[in-house]
Amino acid sequence: MITFKKLIIFLLSILLLSSWATSTSTHDDFLKCLSRKIMNPNSISQIIHTPKNSSYSTILNSFSSNLRLTSKVKPSIIITPLNEPDIQAAIHCSKIHDLQIRIRSGGHDYEGLSYISETPFVIIDLRNLRSISIDTEDKTAWIQAGATLGEVYYRIAEKSKTLAFVAGICPTVGVGGHFSGGGYGMISRKFGIAADNIIDAKLIDANGRIHDRESMGEDLFWAIRGGGGTSFGLILSWKVKLLDVPEKVTVFNVTRTLEQNATQLVYKWQHIADKVDNNLLLRLLLTSRESPFRRGQRTVYVSFITMFVGGVNELLHEMQKSFPELGLVKEDCIEMSWIESVLYFWFPKGTSSLDVLLNRKITDLEGYLYFKRKSDYVQHPISVDGLEGLWKLMNQEGVNSPDLLFTPYGGKLNDFSESDIPFPHRAGNIFLIHYGLNWQKKKSSQKYIARIQKLYRYMAKYVSKSPRAAYFNYRDIDLGVNNKGNTSYAQARIWGEKYFKNNFDRLVQVKTKVDPTNFFRNEQSIPPILS
Repeated sequence: MITFKKLIIFLLSILLLSSWATSTSTHDDFLKCLSRKIMNPNSISQIIHTPKNSSYSTILNSFSSNLRLTSKVKPSIIITPLNEPDIQAAIHCSKIHDLQIRIRSGGHDYEGLSYISETPFVIIDLRNLRSISIDTEDKTAWIQAGATLGEVYYRIAEKSKTLAFVAGICPTVGVGGHFSGGGYGMISRKFGIAADNIIDAKLIDANGRIHDRESMGEDLFWAIRGGGGTSFGLILSWKVKLLDVPEKVTVFNVTRTLEQNATQLVYKWQHIADKVDNNLLLRLLLTSRESPFRRGQRTVYVSFITMFVGGVNELLHEMQKSFPELGLVKEDCIEMSWIESVLYFWFPKGTSSLDVLLNRKITDLEGYLYFKRKSDYVQHPISVDGLEGLWKLMNQEGVNSPDLLFTPYGGKLNDFSESDIPFPHRAGNIFLIHYGLNWQKKKSSQKYIARIQKLYRYMAKYVSKSPRAAYFNYRDIDLGVNNKGNTSYAQARIWGEKYFKNNFDRLVQVKTKVDPTNFFRNEQSIPPILS
């Protein structure tokens, strides 16, 4: 006699086998569809990578630097298109066979949403689409979405000593996602963010149609400049406005500890960081390590990491006027070209070769095997008591204490209204906080995530409220995620208003118009309003 328990096990086995068979059938059908659609059959081995190919795991893991992010579901296929028709084929076949796609240009999404999923999916990896065409007379550039920031900076410097572009400091970040989420950099107080300097774009929509700014319309063009491009389509390329810089800029990196009056310096910095000359960007890196003055005790180190778009004498004059307490002297400063400053901020140990900017993979993963990141915006100076409480918390956290980056706003960022593009963090914000914590062992993940969340909770009373804002490019699924499948507006708004504030509603309207079936989706994508 068959027991009830055995019957349940039998039925579950049938369901699992059925699910596996369906998944395998979908994979095979998708593969056949894609093979038929790709115009050049001789290039199929360069474009389609399945788990049976040796290239599959190499490509899958090439940019995935955060081992904390795992999924039981692996991509059934990785597609590395060589041209636009290859992408159109992938979108067409994905729609027919109901496979989600993940779009990866650089693979630096903090939560891995460009390369992991909990449902069957394929990855469209844009590594082969990274051409950069620079017009020095017009001072513009067309940049394909698979290019990295390092490649962009390198190619600009090849053409001109006095042109630049504003974006992040990590050279291996892909421009496809970075520009579409904002793109803050060390000259942002002078020039705004990357998205402020985009003047055209090419995008493939959910029906496989290719659009430029004119054909996509101003609503969609607005949405992809700060609202996250992968909610609305697949970004093919950006046209950006290049920026005039002098032949020499000035940098410095000066560190003070708590024993060297760092608390008062940070307190004063909060009152001037967003108000100094637009050419000056004073960024702070806060770390907790052993004190050089009290053996066996921890202290907080505050590094003033600074970029000035101009010469050293102008910088010293501005610092003496705005921040004499730091005690900056000429010997602390280095004049260099803009492209040399790119190397200076990412390779603090020094490198003389610009060729390192062409390396698409992070080669130094020490301390970055597992990590978690979060963000906040500060609109009123944190009190001395608040800072001292922060130091205490950082110094109590043991060997792996979170690092904090305080990034000043103001300047050109304030020249735009909150709704000019979806990136809403404008006037009224003194600085952005980036919280970071790295660890080495998977079994420690729960402990370290709890550690950074504890620090985040402490900071609640000192940061923006209603909503507690966050920067979209510092992706954080702690803020909320969509339901599986077609999520509701209410569910998505939980996280959406934190990134986009009141712009979230307009983003939903654009999504509803251009992708009503929610083909382009992930755990934090803009949803359409379902009829």
